[in-house]
Amino acid sequence: MEKMAKALAQEGYTVLNCNYPSHKESVATLADGLHKQIAPRIAKAERVHFVTHSMGGIVLRKMAQEHPLENMGRVVMLAPPNQGSEMVDALGSWRAYQWVNGPAGNELGTSSNSTPFQLGAPAFPIGIIAGDRTVNPLFSWIIPGPDDGKVAVERTKVEGMDDFLCLHVTHTWMMRNPHVIRQTAHFLKTGHFETAVR
Repeated sequence: MEKMAKALAQEGYTVLNCNYPSHKESVATLADGLHKQIAPRIAKAERVHFVTHSMGGIVLRKMAQEHPLENMGRVVMLAPPNQGSEMVDALGSWRAYQWVNGPAGNELGTSSNSTPFQLGAPAFPIGIIAGDRTVNPLFSWIIPGPDDGKVAVERTKVEGMDDFLCLHVTHTWMMRNPHVIRQTAHFLKTGHFETAVR
């Protein structure tokens, strides 16, 4: 997220680029850890916006549910598995997949008892950017419909979202794409994406 962070800093934002052990803990533990990490640094901020990638969107939703922020601002989620991913359904039992994605990654299936479906609708302004370009034909064969190689475009959506955009980008590196960065900055500023590029 460094390129995104630098771009948003140039837009005048004070940026906190958070890291967490995504391959080692559950979503709930990651959400608690994220809150502890950011709480002292955002307490006096008038408004706090968030930009997440992939599972980070689910971690943020869990954090916001357990630790609501009075100064919560707008959120842009990049390729979030808000309705899970068929990748987890198909490969979640494989040891190699579990090693790469960790406990939290295995919570992101498409069944009704998976973590994304246990979260309520977001209570904050949210814009979602999905990707429909893949570099992994095998994974895309597992996922029905347009996808970014990890998450189906339709499964990025969530009830109550304020805006949605699909760009021709891949899952892993979309946060470095200049169009994604520009659209992210536009949503944080205005609450919607630029309609001209849809």
